[in-house]
Amino acid sequence: MLDQFDRNIDYMRISVTDRCNLRCRYCMPEGADYESHEAILRYEEILRICRAAIGLGVRKFKITGGEPLVRRGCTELIAALKALPGAEQVTLTTNGLLLGEHLDALCDAGLDAVNISLDTLDKEKFRRITGFSLFRPEDALALLRRCCDRGLRAKINAVLLPENRDEVCALAAIAAEKPVDVRFIELMPIGFGGSLERVSPDEALDALKRRWPDLHPTNEKRGNGPARYYAADALLGRIGFIDAVSHRFCDSCNRVRLTSTGQLKPCLCFDSTLDLRALLRGGCSDEQLQSALRDGIFRKPRAHRFDLPQEITEHRIMSQIGG
Repeated sequence: MLDQFDRNIDYMRISVTDRCNLRCRYCMPEGADYESHEAILRYEEILRICRAAIGLGVRKFKITGGEPLVRRGCTELIAALKALPGAEQVTLTTNGLLLGEHLDALCDAGLDAVNISLDTLDKEKFRRITGFSLFRPEDALALLRRCCDRGLRAKINAVLLPENRDEVCALAAIAAEKPVDVRFIELMPIGFGGSLERVSPDEALDALKRRWPDLHPTNEKRGNGPARYYAADALLGRIGFIDAVSHRFCDSCNRVRLTSTGQLKPCLCFDSTLDLRALLRGGCSDEQLQSALRDGIFRKPRAHRFDLPQEITEHRIMSQIGG
């Protein structure tokens, strides 16, 4: 459906949990609080919201967390979501730690693509960023090979951080070895990320152009998100940038978010949400649910204000919002 600024909103990111098996310092470091189990949407509630959203023209869904695969039954949810009439695409964002044991079941469920978060290939840096000490880069690369062998489209997501600014080319080189896209994500000034040092996407792009002098922009559409992609002759995949702060893409934004507690969130920058959980548990009809969704999507703000920190009203951490 169209929002008040005539943008076609056809993509919903769905957080199924605020829990995670990592403690990334920009998202959910040690000490962050969890929501109660009762506060988290049940799978049948998520599916009911998705059916209503499909009726409004939403066709693409991304399952996120927290880490979605720590929630039991996530694979079955993806299969059920794929089976909904009108659902064209269901994808997953994961840190990859549990992906190997679930990969075959996810492929059998019809998962269309997976984004794997990987901020570094260095064991010690990985520990400092995530709190996890058993990381082995060879395991991450083997997992990528398995995804490719199963025909599952895979992308790497790397948040640009001081710790990995010297690894940009090493991470991007994965796209020279395998037909996967490597995307660099500008740190969002939300939650714990608002207090951390930022690395400029332009700095990263300059380093990549020195490594691959023929690196050039491409207008290819390689997913549902806003990434700007670059190609080079030596790359099997593409290099992408998601840099919402430096290069605003609000005019073409096509998404809304559903938090794990059932809040419809039209824009990451602001704390205004629509409480769909209260509607569902208050006994609303399907028509009332769809009407509320329509109103919430229509009122999506024109643009974020990440360039003006005093106007950012969202103060929750990213694991509470959804990736």
